[in-house]
Amino acid sequence: MPDSSHHNPFADWLRAHAIPLTHLDPAAPLDDLEPLRAIIGDARVVAIGESSHFINEFALMRERILRFLVERCGFTVLAFEYGFSEGFPLDAWAQGEGTDIDLSAHLAESIPIGIDEPLRWIRQHNRTASPPVSFAGIDIPAAGGSLLPALAPVADYLRHIDPETLPAIQTAIRIAGSFAGGSGAVAAPAWARLATADQDALSATLTRLLIRFRSVEPLYVSRGDQHSYDIALRRLEGACHADYTFRAMADLFAGKGLPADTSARDVYMAESLLWHLERSEPGTRVVVAAHNAHIQKTPVSFNGHLTGLPMGQHLHRALGDEYVALGLTSITGHTADMPRDENTRFGFTIDNTPLQPPEPGSIEAAFADAELGLSIADLHKARSNSPGNTGVAPGPDRIRIQGAYVHTPVLDAFDAILNTETSTVAENLEIA
Repeated sequence: MPDSSHHNPFADWLRAHAIPLTHLDPAAPLDDLEPLRAIIGDARVVAIGESSHFINEFALMRERILRFLVERCGFTVLAFEYGFSEGFPLDAWAQGEGTDIDLSAHLAESIPIGIDEPLRWIRQHNRTASPPVSFAGIDIPAAGGSLLPALAPVADYLRHIDPETLPAIQTAIRIAGSFAGGSGAVAAPAWARLATADQDALSATLTRLLIRFRSVEPLYVSRGDQHSYDIALRRLEGACHADYTFRAMADLFAGKGLPADTSARDVYMAESLLWHLERSEPGTRVVVAAHNAHIQKTPVSFNGHLTGLPMGQHLHRALGDEYVALGLTSITGHTADMPRDENTRFGFTIDNTPLQPPEPGSIEAAFADAELGLSIADLHKARSNSPGNTGVAPGPDRIRIQGAYVHTPVLDAFDAILNTETSTVAENLEIA
């Protein structure tokens, strides 16, 4: 553990209240996770984060928590930081469609952020379990890399429901196809190189289609059905949010972005999760897997600049205490930094970067000073407004994001933190 040259009052609180965990093996017994039951209470949505994608320990921990929430708490939906439109075939596979080996083909164009093992577990679980667990994508298409996964099925829908609009959506598909990539890190700079006329034509066409969809809903439903309309509309909304995100990211890369302008992606994820929840059976409980910076309940800021209002903030506003955010982090080891590189399929490479000793004031420094390894801290008990908590030590004001830090009041941002002493970067990732 790192040596601390200062007294950390919050470390004292952690030393007294954090609960050690026993296992990382997803197949291990689940009894050590029982403290989660009190943390989540009656929550309808529990989000599991990670301070970096591509980390072995976070993936293992997330799989264990998913098992616990499904097997012991009755959760029946896994929502993931994955395209809303692309999520439907994955759910069909999880329900038993096709063969076990088909999953690789489904995920061939996706960033490998650890979705495969939870899906395999769900498919196996569903062979004997009742009720089954379903899968839901909630993100903009292709992590902001392409509008085509959303627009192509909308075009198929309109071909039967409103063929007169096909020229418009074909125009949008043509422009979108000219800069499509594996993620927003590829597509945003490629979008920025488009002629201004094409940028504006794409936005105008998508907006016109969206307004028509909403204006003639009774006509569309009479020619088809409500469920198909709802899915097509949500796909089109995803394309519109992604189009806005291209502009926001291009401005951010150019150093002239508006405050919190990248929030268009996060509010779409929040609304997509609520979309799935509203269409589920009464009492449905959802597990969400996404980056810590998406699930936290407070704004995301870097170096004093407001960069985004995360999905978790929107969900907390909508659901109150029925939304619970579990942050995952580590003290030592390595993290997966993601420097931009447009010559790769996803627009970035992965650097296996050694973690520096935790910064003073961070939740990681508190865990280190408390000499805690694999453990969980219920932050509800640390908040100053909790019953009997007069004189509680000030909470940490930052949490890691890859090798950097998000400055935020951690006790407000998360309901619990799960810590591993060390983290390792996954190998053999198909990123280049």
